Amino acid sequence: MTPPAAAETPVVSRLSTLDRYLPVWIGAAMVAGLLLGRAVSGLDDALSRVEVGSVSLPIAIGLLVMMYPVLAKVRYDELGHVTADRRLLVSSIVLNWVLGPALMFALAWLLLPDLPEYRTGLIIVGLARCIAMVLIWNDLACGDREAAAILVALNAVFQIVAFAALGWFYLEVLPGWLGLDTSALDVSVWEIARSVLIFLGLPLLGGYLTRRLGERARGREWYETRFLPRIGPTALYGLLFTIVILFALQGDTITSEPLDVARIAVPLLVYFALMWTGSFLLGVRLRLPYERATTLAFTAAGNNFELAIAVAIGVFGVTSGQALAGVVGPLIEVPALVGLVYVALWARRRYYPTTAPAAEEIR
Repeated sequence: MTPPAAAETPVVSRLSTLDRYLPVWIGAAMVAGLLLGRAVSGLDDALSRVEVGSVSLPIAIGLLVMMYPVLAKVRYDELGHVTADRRLLVSSIVLNWVLGPALMFALAWLLLPDLPEYRTGLIIVGLARCIAMVLIWNDLACGDREAAAILVALNAVFQIVAFAALGWFYLEVLPGWLGLDTSALDVSVWEIARSVLIFLGLPLLGGYLTRRLGERARGREWYETRFLPRIGPTALYGLLFTIVILFALQGDTITSEPLDVARIAVPLLVYFALMWTGSFLLGVRLRLPYERATTLAFTAAGNNFELAIAVAIGVFGVTSGQALAGVVGPLIEVPALVGLVYVALWARRRYYPTTAPAAEEIR
């Protein structure tokens, strides 16, 4: 049980130095990536030469390093309690696969009516639901790790089954019904499944085996008090490394077209704000505890930028406007969701004072 003194201490003040100044580190990683991409001639070509699932190998490594520690923290024997919460599961499916794509479609057409390539790219981003980086934001905001694992797995399944069909609906069918311009999205189910298996399947398997073998060998207390604190920071190191490489790959494109980036950023900012806030309030309305309301909000607001970028590049080309829109996605999503982590922690302190975690539960 959390001691009263710990419960009264502001949550942010109990974060580690790495976590507390995360926006600073992320900003520095973005700037470092942009400068690196512009300073080293041919770096983007070199980094893109080797790919894993249509994603640059260095980015793939960063994502796997980032996700593994978070999934190693999940108590897999408690997943049954999450699957029993139908409110959470049904809400997540509706938010992710009905409201999320529809909202991005509406914002793309309302705010980018004269830029069809960027508009299409944003719609693709809206279809690619979270399976990776959202685990970091949820963990930092003290969300429910087990619930996050379940919801991310649900998104992975729906992504394989529904991504291509929804792309066809939102890019061809619905615009046709509304008398708008249409475009095609030619992407195979196997391409999507391969991306999901690499970026979710591998770290999920690693995290599961680590916990099972670690607890069997040394017990849960040792695993959670000794082992997890040692590997925990690795997730954020992987995040920062991924950001540096991502922005190094696209730095020239981003800095050479600042006005286009600004136009793409506006609907993305509106999207993240509306999806996160609406989902969190829905969780409160459903009387979900803070941890699950927060998890619902982050899994609904986050997007699978790896898949969106891979699809945009594979279908429309690396220099296309669709690809640029996909690249701008994490440029806006990362600082936006970091900011929402602090909003979530503030909401917890303000509206859930009795659920403030102990310091050792933060990381």
